[in-house]
Formats: sequence, structure tokens, C-alpha cells
Amino acid sequence: MSGSEFPSSWSDPRYVAAIVSVIATGALYFYAGLTQSGLTIQEITLVIFTILLPTSIAYEIARRL
Repeated sequence: MSGSEFPSSWSDPRYVAAIVSVIATGALYFYAGLTQSGLTIQEITLVIFTILLPTSIAYEIARRL
């Protein structure tokens, strides 16, 4: 990988989106550790939105700033 592929600043939209997705994924693992039940279809949908929605919002905010 060349140096130009890495984000050049903290406000790079790809970098911000990646950080938010890592935090959202960690929050989901934390939640899964607290609950004892298996995943249902509704919970899987919630998991997908819990990761994609904050990631998309953070990307758009960083892109516009």
C-alpha cells in the first residue's frame, strides 16, 4: 500500500467512518455480552442498522466539514 491510500487527517471521511464503525461494533459486542438470548431476525436487522447508520452519518458529517 502506498502512503496516499492512508487518511491524511483526522477529518478524512473514510477515517471517521472507520472509527465510528469500530466503536459501533464494540458496542454491539458489549450488548451481546450482557444478553443471554440468541439472535432473531429483528435483532439481526438492529445489528446491521446499529453499525451502518452511525457510520453513514459520521461519513456524511466528515465529508461536509
